[in-house]
Amino acid sequence: MANDTKTQVAEAGLKKLEFRVDELVSICDQLRDENQTLRVQHARTTADKASLLEKNEQVRTRVEAMIGRLRSMEKS
Repeated sequence: MANDTKTQVAEAGLKKLEFRVDELVSICDQLRDENQTLRVQHARTTADKASLLEKNEQVRTRVEAMIGRLRSMEKS
């Protein structure tokens, strides 16, 4: 009976370990999916930022040009 008890304890330990490994695999899958989503969001945000910086530069150039024209009109 001692061997049966040891076998049962070992099997219970293995089942517990198998459950924990399954949990870890599930968590890893979830984290992989979240990471992929965050990478896509980061890429979009970076592209949006670049676009906004470009538009901001265009507006700044146009405003500076308008200011230059107004100054030249004042001198006339």
